[in-house]
Amino acid sequence: MSERTVLVVDDEFAIRDMLRMALEIVDYRCLEADNIQDAHAIVVDQRPDIVLLDWMLPGGSGIELLRRLKRDDTTQEIPVIMLTAKTAEDNVIQGLEVGADDYITKPFAPRELIARIKALLRRSGVGESADRMQVSELVLDGKSRRVYLADEPLDMGPTEFNLLQFFMSHPERAYSRNQMLDQVWGANVYVEERTVDVHIRRLRKALQVKGKDYSGLIQTVRGTGYRFSSRGVPAG
Repeated sequence: MSERTVLVVDDEFAIRDMLRMALEIVDYRCLEADNIQDAHAIVVDQRPDIVLLDWMLPGGSGIELLRRLKRDDTTQEIPVIMLTAKTAEDNVIQGLEVGADDYITKPFAPRELIARIKALLRRSGVGESADRMQVSELVLDGKSRRVYLADEPLDMGPTEFNLLQFFMSHPERAYSRNQMLDQVWGANVYVEERTVDVHIRRLRKALQVKGKDYSGLIQTVRGTGYRFSSRGVPAG
């Protein structure tokens, strides 16, 4: 099965069902939402590779969700294709200016949409580097969920692994504890902010082995939270 995940956001069940079947035929995993609140929670929790977003939705428009995704550093790089019956040129321009990567009007042929999804994923390079990330002697293997330092496996819990994976995917950016809770634990999970500090300490400890101290990669940003920086790689 393909590891590509597509989130379909549309309030019409028939359209979601049609798209789900079309996506599954080409081995894409399909997630579904019929409103922008559920859609945003799915994006935060499951990080789809691409979003197919209807314009008109209950509880708020697709454009509103698109703006929210593109304002957030942690979600702004997720490609979005707008699906809508709106064909006026002004609507197309508005969607693209807000941040949509492509735009297709209803009714549409599923084969055309699949072709556009594949082309957009190729252009954006989504997921290409997520399987294996490296900073100097530190290597994270996303497929096996293992971390190596100087070719030696590190003893690391699942939450610390998820934290490190998040950090290495978003280097040199400062994140608040609330942002990290949303991205690592999920928007629908209640965890206190101080829990982040506990796992940061554990992660830093895990990055110190056999004379190698890579704990400096995880930097404290006063008044904000934490950042991952390659400047923390030890000299020599």
